[in-house]
This record gives sequence, structure tokens and C-alpha cells, in this order.
Amino acid sequence: MQQISFWQTWVVLGLLMAMPATITAQEGELTLDDLFATPKLTGTTPSRPVWAPNSKHFAFSWSEPGNPVRGLWVSTSDGKEVRHSSNKASTSVRDIVWTVSNTILSLRGNDLWQTSLSKGDDVQLMPVEAGAHDLSISPGGNQAAYIRNGDLWLADFPSKQNRQLTEIGIASLSSLGKGRYSRPEREIGPGIWSGPTYKWSPNGKIIAIHVVDRREMRKVPFPDYLATETNPNEVRRSYPGDPNELRRVGLLDVESGNIMYLDLPDPHANQVIDFNWSPDGALLVDIASDTAVERKLFVVAPGESQVREIWRGVRESRMYTSFGSTWHPDGKSVVFLSDMGDRYGLYTIDTSPSSDSPQLLTDPSYDVLSAPIIAGGALFYEGNGVNPYEQHVYRLNISGGDPKQVTNLSGQNVGYPSPDGRHLVFMHSNDTSPPELYALSSKGGNATRVTHSPLPDFTERTWTAAEYVSFPSLVDDYTLHARILKPTNMQPGMKYPVIFGPVYSNTARNRWAGNYSLVQQLLVKKGYIIVQVDSRGSNGYGRAFREEFLLGFAEQDIEDYASAVAYMESLDYVDPDRIGIWGSSYGGTLSVYSLLMKPGLFQVGIAAAAAVDPMFFGTDDVAIVRSPQTHPEVFERKALNYAGNLEDKLLFIHGMQDHVVPFKTIAVLAEELIKQGKDFDFAFAPGATHGWSREQYYDRYLFGKIIEYFDRHLSLPSK
Repeated sequence: MQQISFWQTWVVLGLLMAMPATITAQEGELTLDDLFATPKLTGTTPSRPVWAPNSKHFAFSWSEPGNPVRGLWVSTSDGKEVRHSSNKASTSVRDIVWTVSNTILSLRGNDLWQTSLSKGDDVQLMPVEAGAHDLSISPGGNQAAYIRNGDLWLADFPSKQNRQLTEIGIASLSSLGKGRYSRPEREIGPGIWSGPTYKWSPNGKIIAIHVVDRREMRKVPFPDYLATETNPNEVRRSYPGDPNELRRVGLLDVESGNIMYLDLPDPHANQVIDFNWSPDGALLVDIASDTAVERKLFVVAPGESQVREIWRGVRESRMYTSFGSTWHPDGKSVVFLSDMGDRYGLYTIDTSPSSDSPQLLTDPSYDVLSAPIIAGGALFYEGNGVNPYEQHVYRLNISGGDPKQVTNLSGQNVGYPSPDGRHLVFMHSNDTSPPELYALSSKGGNATRVTHSPLPDFTERTWTAAEYVSFPSLVDDYTLHARILKPTNMQPGMKYPVIFGPVYSNTARNRWAGNYSLVQQLLVKKGYIIVQVDSRGSNGYGRAFREEFLLGFAEQDIEDYASAVAYMESLDYVDPDRIGIWGSSYGGTLSVYSLLMKPGLFQVGIAAAAAVDPMFFGTDDVAIVRSPQTHPEVFERKALNYAGNLEDKLLFIHGMQDHVVPFKTIAVLAEELIKQGKDFDFAFAPGATHGWSREQYYDRYLFGKIIEYFDRHLSLPSK
């Protein structure tokens, strides 16, 4: 086993801190090839940590810089002793569970491996079925469940046998196996966008399962032109107003295999947010309508199957929102995340039939940004109490008192408390640092860094930190907020080009955003000023600002960008004639609509994976546009109707296997632009999906097109 001591880590860090002049002198020019080389500059992001039952250790998968295989790593609770605990000859570690305090099970390839901390060994325990995932240990510790091909299986440790518990899974229509909607016809698993999978009851006799049936959704072709002959490649995908996937919660008897389905309202129109067992075996079920208008909490008593509603929240103005819930340790009340107030907060409510209204637990002056976690008599959650740009972990004693901020590293922090509530591991990133694990006491204090992921070529470079600014809206009384990265050594009298992007809501954030952050850093080094704006729909500024996005896509939020452009143009180092915008998904929508609705606001726009026709939005998008039957006027806002307004430089980027925003929609818009004699450019990728920015080969090719386009039309700083 390999061990990294606390003192070794600090010696290395001390040597690095003592050599700034040498590091600066050796720093070379950053290139696109550097960003997308293998191994990745930023290394391997550690997985979320999994705590031992006794809270003395936590485990995670990770690999040291330059190593492509994810190994099993184990740390003491304080993060000061970290060991590589898996056999280096084994394949990458996927799921991790603890059987007892000193023994870990992990999925690697088609095998379960057992790692003993007390014995110091790591051995193959038993084979599992190919494609196993979502591993979960039984309460008794002698079995583990997993999902394969949409069905639940059981691995029995004493007999080393695998047993199929359900016959639910039906294979996907598509044999291509890529794209958001390339999912089984029926499965135990999450919905297309979110949802639970399964959870053991406390006594291990029942498993709550989330069953999703998509056979009533329409069939939509996404042709595969890379097949030997063109393959129509149909997938199940609905449009606003269509029936959505059928989402049900079942109670599976582990011994008999019988399933009792809960009678929840309209499973075609309601998503299952989550379900959780209380210590005595009651089941809490959290659902919300696809429109987000209705939210309901139900309880199923131990040994029963009848659901009882304990709370309902209805608001017509609600749109995309955050949900989450769990049981209070007393097993008699629940804690849930809701937007009943101006800010997201955690509330508690008694589950008895005569319960009072929910009571707010958290500070109403800021947003709670995560589902609640209860550990050791304390409630843990993330929030933006410092400012809208940062996310910190907070601790609130269940017995009462005020919330306490636990983390103090500026940036984004996601917390994982130990079962006893005394320790906290958190994933931290900021503008210049990719995600890493840290550990500290849950009472706060100095954190110990657990992982060091980036390659030396990353750590030896200087990366640009962002400035955070605010300025008034030009159309109403809101104050707008932005994140700005500037080139180093800006010259007096020089005017610099500005690129807004990637644009989206919730982008003025002090966090690392993967390839987007790397590309931003490259653009800054090339002499561009980078700007991101928290436009309408963003968290951190109150409910009214967040919900103004409803039924108004690419409308009032474009005014926010117009206000931001005016602010930037007021700065003497900005060239007002060289301002561009780009984004992907809804960010692409903002980019193309900005050019069509406000010609001349931006001189250049790049629209990647842009949604340009609401008739072809997904069923999840009813949360912002509702349906053609109820709000037909919203569905007339297709970009096609404004094609004649194009005056500025425009580049479309799209993957032909994008299920979220069908390639067809951008092809129809391109055809109309051609008919109207408009000049524009197009870069497509035959096998890329909606997630092109994270897909090997496509990411480098398409980001290269983005940079090349801005270089061609915005060029370098001028006097």
C-alpha cells in the first residue's frame, strides 16, 4: 500500500512556494493542444467520499497525476493520512460501499473487490453481472444490490451467487448507446433528468424502487450517419404538451420478488424527487409536477402501501427549482428544501395528520443550495450566505441555535459530513483551482487538503483570477452581477476585445467549470476580456429575479446582457466595436437570440447546441414554457421568425446526436437564413451529443472552432 503523510505533503508544498521565480521563468505559451492533451492538465477529479460507519475513515476513487486508472483511496477522518488501498493491477474503481467499519466493497470491471483496512489486503470477492452499477449494501451486510440492464440484482456474499430480483428492464430502442434520451424502454433507475434509483428499508426486507416506463413517449429519429448505412436511430423523446415518461415507486419484497406500487398522483406529469426510509421503516416520498407548479410530500407507514399526503406547495409562478428532503432523526418529522420564502430554505414539518405549517430552520437572508443531510444530531447544507458568487457548507444543530458556516475557503464547497457529525469532507474549487477533496472538523477551522490532482504543467502555470462586479439594470431596478477575467499586464491606452461567455444563468460563480474554465483562461492569455453575467433565472438575488425567466426565455435576460454591454463599454480599456457572445444549450439560445433581437449589440455570436424552436423543447422544459395548449404565444418565439434581423457574424455549432436540442431545429433555421440571403457559418460534429464540450475529440475540434472564429472577427488588442 502507498501512503502520503501529512508532513510529506507540507514539505512538497513548502518547496513549491519557495520557487515562484523559477516557476514563472519556465512557464511557456498555453495552446489548445495543451488543454485537450491526454492525460488532462487538471488531472482526475476525485469521486465523492464515502464514510465508514464509525466515522474514522472515508474512501473515494481517484488517480494520481498522469495515472489513467481510478484507484481506491482511504483517508483518516482528519485527512492527514491518505492511502492508495487498491491493487494496482485491477481495473478502475466505480462504486464504493462499506460493509463494516474496516471493510470496503468496490465495483471494478465485472467483479466485486473486498478491501480490509485491518488486514491490509485487497482481493476479488466475487464476480457480478456485466454492466453492474449503483451498488448498495444490505442492512445486514451479507448482500449487495446493484442494477444491470434496468433490473435489480442481488450479490450474496456467503454463496458468491448473483440473483436477479426483478424482470422490469426493457432495452432501449436505440442501439447507438449515446445521447441523453438513449435510455431503456423501461428500467429501475432515474428519470431522464433526475430521480432516485432504489433504497433498502432498515430491516432489509423491502427495497423501494423507482421504475420508469417510456413506452408511451413518441419515437423521434436521430439518424446515425456513421453507421455502414444510415441508421434512423429512433429514441423515446417527447415535446412540450406530450405525455412524459411514467415514473412510479414500488415496494419490492426481497424474498418473494413481489412488487407493490404506490398510488401516487399522475405519474405521467409528476417527477419523483426522492424517497427515504425513516429508522422505523416509514417511507417519505417527495414528488413535483414537471411544470414545477406543485410539490407534494407523502408518507407510507411501516408495513403498509397506502400513501398519505403530509404537505403540498402550489405556486403558478414557480419554474425550474431545487428540491430535496429527508427524515428528522426523531422519525416523526421531515426536513425539506423549498422556495416558500424569497430565498430557498430548509423547513421542518411533523408527519402526523394534525401537523402545523412548515417551520423555517435556516437563515432567510440567503439561499440554501442543496438537499439537507442530517448527521450526528446536526443538519448540514450548502448556501450562499457569504455572497452570491460563493457556496459554503453550513451546520445547524437539530436541538436549536443559529446556522454556523463550516468552510472558509473562497469558492464552491460541497460537503459530506461523517455519520457522527464530527467531521466534514468537502469538494472545493475556485476560479483557478479544479475540484479537490479537503477535510476538517465540522465545527470549522483550517482544512487539510486530501488530493492533489493537476499535472505539474498546470500547477506551475499562473492562472487568472476573476473580479466580481455589480452594475444597474437599464430596464428596471435590479442590480446585476458579473464575473470578469482580464489579461495580465494590460497596457495603458490599449482597448481590448470582450467575450461574454459561456453565457447562462448562475455563471458569476467562483468555481472551476472544467473545459469551459480552461478555454476561458486560454482566451484571456490571448488578450480577451471574459465576462459572465448572472442573468434572470439565477439564484442568489431573490425569488422575483429568479422567476422572471418563466415564459420569457431569451427576452428580459437579453436586456441583462444589454445592460452588461453598456457597463463594459463605459470602461476606457474596452473596445466597443469588438464585443462577442457565446454559449451552449440555453447559452447558445441567448447568443443567437441576442443577435436576432438586438442587432449590433454584439459584433460576433457563437451559438452551440442552441435551442431555437420551443415546439421541440424537452418535456422538462415545460417548467419554463409550459405547453402549446396552455401558452401558445410562447411557442411562437422560434428564432425562425426573426431570421431576417441577422446582421452580425454568427457561427452555429451542433452535434448531430444531440437529443436535447435536435439537430433538425438548427438545420431548419439555417435553411431559412440561407433563403433570406444571410451570411453565417456552421460547424457540426456527426457523433457529438448535447454534451459535446466534454466529449473526446469533439471538445478539442469545436472549442478550436470557437477560438478561431473570435480570433478572425475580434482579433487582438488595439490602440
